[in-house]
Amino acid sequence: MEEVVSLYSSSGDHMILLEGWFKNMDELAKFVKKLESIEGITKICPAILLEKIK
Repeated sequence: MEEVVSLYSSSGDHMILLEGWFKNMDELAKFVKKLESIEGITKICPAILLEKIK
């Protein structure tokens, strides 16, 4: 998946964190649909970063 910039395993509420770059919301929506079609993925929680603070 060329959209994936970084992939992390984590503890807490989310097992995997994915960083991806998309041209617009339509591209993000298509990517989420692609993820939803993968067996074993049970929940997707997209978040959009608004500002880099540090």
